[in-house]
Amino acid sequence: MKILAAGDIHGDTKLAYELAKRAQKEKVDLVVLCGDLTMGEISTKNIIGPFVKKKLRVVLIPGNHETIATADFLAEMYDVKNLHGYSIKYKDIGLFGCGGANVGLSQLSESEIFNTLKQGFEGIKDLKKKIMVTHVHPSGTLMEKFTTIFPGSKGIRKAVETFKPDILLCSHVHEADGLEEKLGNTKVINVGRRGKIIVV
Repeated sequence: MKILAAGDIHGDTKLAYELAKRAQKEKVDLVVLCGDLTMGEISTKNIIGPFVKKKLRVVLIPGNHETIATADFLAEMYDVKNLHGYSIKYKDIGLFGCGGANVGLSQLSESEIFNTLKQGFEGIKDLKKKIMVTHVHPSGTLMEKFTTIFPGSKGIRKAVETFKPDILLCSHVHEADGLEEKLGNTKVINVGRRGKIIVV
């Protein structure tokens, strides 16, 4: 399975178009958008559209710049999947996610973050490969050291340690764009604005 994952688009329609073009060129099976699609709820136009026009399969989660309701609205409007609290299966690979953040518009408590991920995990727990999708990074990681403003999430860290996904895709810390690190056996990837191609 080939994935193009990106986050922190922040209403940049030119970037959305470029990412969609790249996804089509790379013949990806799935596009994963890791939140902060908008800039504070405004600029929802032409963020998902470029991907859908190229007939790409898309899953998304909200970040700290949009509410879960806005993510639901975008998912419904473009007939794509909001992975917040849900899961999807692709052959023997399962993806589950939690959007929002421990700061911002859709602020969640650490227990809410963990329980949302637990809810999504239930649907794919028996699959061979598991990919967790969040906006925020886990606490106690290198990514956390790139920012003094945004603490990592203890709920996400607990979920990584409990559910042991093969990969965690996140964004949120712009300065850590593209950074990859390990948390136990989980590869944690900050997919960043420019996006990452991941082959599972």
